[in-house]
Amino acid sequence: MAASSRAQVLRLYRALLRESQRFSGYNYRTYAIRRIRDAFRENKNIKDSEKIEELVNKAKANLDIIHRQV
Repeated sequence: MAASSRAQVLRLYRALLRESQRFSGYNYRTYAIRRIRDAFRENKNIKDSEKIEELVNKAKANLDIIHRQV
């Protein structure tokens, strides 16, 4: 994975966690944080650039959803 792609993924990860912290309900907040961490850990060893791009786009869509719900 290229350095710019790695930096982009890390920024996205931090943004997802930051937005998830804004949920007012404890259960929603902890579930979102747990799912984000699990998903990133599960997919950390993927080398296929197309699959990485697909996962990044999915994470961006999820960030938009979390942003709207918070």
